[in-house]
Amino acid sequence: MMGFDETDRLAVETIRALSIDAIEKANSGHPGLPMGAAPMAYVLWSRFLRYNPQDPHWVNRDRFVLSAGHGSMLLYSLLHLAGYDLSMEEIREFRQWGSKTPGHPEYGHTPGVDATTGPLGQGIGMAVGMAMAEAFLAATFNQAEHRLMDHYTYVLCGDGDLMEGVSAEAASLAGHLGLHKLVVLYDSNNVSLDGPTDWIFTEDVAARFRAYGWNVLRVEDGNDLTSIEQAIGQAQQELKRPTLIEVKTVIGYGAPKKQGTSAAHGAPLGLEEAAAAKKAYGWHHDPFYVPQEVYERFAQRSALGRELQTRWETNFEVYSHAHPNLAQQWGDAVQGSIHVDWEAVLPQFTGAVATRDAFAKIVNAVAPHVPTLIGGSADLSGSNKTILQDTPHFQQDSYVGRNFFYGVREHAMGAILNGLSLHGGVMPYAGTFLVFSDYLRPALRVSALMKQPVLHVFTHDSIAVGEDGPTHEPVEQLAALRLIPGFTVFRPADATETGQALRWALEHREGPVAIALSRQKLPVLTEVQAHAADFARGGYVLYQQGDGMQLAILATGSEVHLVLAAAKQLATEGVRVRVINLTSMELFDAQPDSYRNGVLPPQLSSRLAVEMAHPMPWYKYVGRVGQVLGIDVFGASAPGEVVMEKYGFTVENVVRKARTLF
Repeated sequence: MMGFDETDRLAVETIRALSIDAIEKANSGHPGLPMGAAPMAYVLWSRFLRYNPQDPHWVNRDRFVLSAGHGSMLLYSLLHLAGYDLSMEEIREFRQWGSKTPGHPEYGHTPGVDATTGPLGQGIGMAVGMAMAEAFLAATFNQAEHRLMDHYTYVLCGDGDLMEGVSAEAASLAGHLGLHKLVVLYDSNNVSLDGPTDWIFTEDVAARFRAYGWNVLRVEDGNDLTSIEQAIGQAQQELKRPTLIEVKTVIGYGAPKKQGTSAAHGAPLGLEEAAAAKKAYGWHHDPFYVPQEVYERFAQRSALGRELQTRWETNFEVYSHAHPNLAQQWGDAVQGSIHVDWEAVLPQFTGAVATRDAFAKIVNAVAPHVPTLIGGSADLSGSNKTILQDTPHFQQDSYVGRNFFYGVREHAMGAILNGLSLHGGVMPYAGTFLVFSDYLRPALRVSALMKQPVLHVFTHDSIAVGEDGPTHEPVEQLAALRLIPGFTVFRPADATETGQALRWALEHREGPVAIALSRQKLPVLTEVQAHAADFARGGYVLYQQGDGMQLAILATGSEVHLVLAAAKQLATEGVRVRVINLTSMELFDAQPDSYRNGVLPPQLSSRLAVEMAHPMPWYKYVGRVGQVLGIDVFGASAPGEVVMEKYGFTVENVVRKARTLF
């Protein structure tokens, strides 16, 4: 290892000064973390991290996740100095409208940001997913003479991250899996937003992580560049365990009145304190000044990254000739391309099939054609039907496995899925009960923010769950999922639509998707089969008597066959009724007015919506004079058919309610 010189010291102070200046100019931000953690971040970026600013998406780059996203100016300073497309003008516009430097890092918005962070703990969970993706792809594609996938995932986190339960869940799984290319730099400064951590966080973090199966190192002085370098070097030598490096720092280092206190955490220092901090650093420059030698030092590291990518690309050319089939699969995986003859591959169904059972058959029919489709479940694979047959489990001694077992760690599962997707090269899905989507909700929101194509399989989708009772019967969850911007929710009416839902999810890569599936058997509807081409429009007229302009009945999922039977009974009485199968509210709402008005004519005011869920999302479709047959209480424990009957989800009750509308 080379020693550190005056330019290295100057680079650390530059990061600190840039962070202070941007936060002072914005009069908003979190200066404490950048001031305390600048040395460890600099050592990582200048001595270890492999990156190419000219190609921020190089697939074999090291990943860096600032889990403590409130310290975003630390990351923006590094990105600017390293030569990413992040100008000094953008640094000056920190936290301003339209800038590339928002208050917390946003994936896809700022070049070089590998994950959207800010909700504490999410970054650690996503980093675990990235490390899992690296391990899977390495096991799948690497050959003895060619290593296409061989990188580290680094995280910088704080005390708050490690208080969050999601980080504990994710760290536990990472230790079990032995993800040795995962390195967490822990900015251990004993301060949180409210005050000193000894008010609320006095556990032995190192002992906890050792119990998880991690390698744990400690740096006593967060300004000691040499010790930090040695610790990261030791972490890279570890071949069996992920590593936590606890680096003892001083929050707001250098600010004489605020350092070491919560006053440095979440507010600008103020002009006087900022000037005093710079004086302590020996920094006597105008705001936003960067010494040329600092730019040059970072340019050396960036040049090495470009060279490493060039070598990798040359190696890939050789690999492509030696292993053409694997190279083709690699290209498809990295680009997110799939080649499936859907008409030939999707199973045909008859009779009555629970849509969760249909999903199992469908995903196993599709999986051989999508080699990097990976499944999982939060200890419910037998119930969710998410297992891929004839493929091993992803475990420490078998990273090639395509079945990912998350244990009872729903929140971590959601964050890990995001990390798998962010890494690229894999198409992840995982399941749990719909009612437990609440455990994943923070990760679902971040997924939608990042527009990540993660597939969530939520089974046991209604009060028809029955005997397990109201703790397991979802009521408000569908409404909650539909409220997330950019999140697409499907509730297939039968087995055929379940296949269409999976097809849509794999072909459309612009955001997360949930498929809500039934536990109970549902009839396979010939009417649905006839409208397969309409599924992706989010809603269509499934059945119509006459012009269908007397009454519209809308439904999703398991209630479609219920309202279809009711409509046919009404039709025998001469009612001009139409049944609208709303496969996805999000897709239907995105259709042109002409299409939506054709399905649900504005002049047709007699409308009834039927769904075994909270009625709130339906009022925009039924209008002021329409009605919703839903449920806004917590259900009950009894056989599913009994629960449905007691809450009015019968053909007879649908008919009765419909008659009140015309």
